[in-house]
Amino acid sequence: VQLQASGGGLVQAGGSLRLSCAASGRTFSSYVMGWFRQAPGKEREFVAAINWSGYGAYVADSVKGRFTTSRDNAKNTVYLQMNSLKPEDTAVYYCAAGTTWSGLYYREEHYNYWGQGTLVTVSS
Repeated sequence: VQLQASGGGLVQAGGSLRLSCAASGRTFSSYVMGWFRQAPGKEREFVAAINWSGYGAYVADSVKGRFTTSRDNAKNTVYLQMNSLKPEDTAVYYCAAGTTWSGLYYREEHYNYWGQGTLVTVSS
């Protein structure tokens, strides 16, 4: 599967952005999806994950209450809605797809395919 993330940009603190990740292929609904981010000089970290149906979705504690993830299997797309953005949310955001679901959804090795990333910059 090929993944294309979009929707990044420059936003002021307190603002919102919605990232999209479009997947190629006809089997999108068979993949679990994750979002990760990498800030300058830092390691990539988990942001959110969602299972095949979309009824199981999880976000990192650092973004809980501000970010949500959802998916539209008919459109082969997963979304990351980001509200109340903070300067520390500045990072390149990546979407990823995996073929299995487990309690390790927050680990990079849980995913088999990665998109190219989209930059989110939050100004103070």
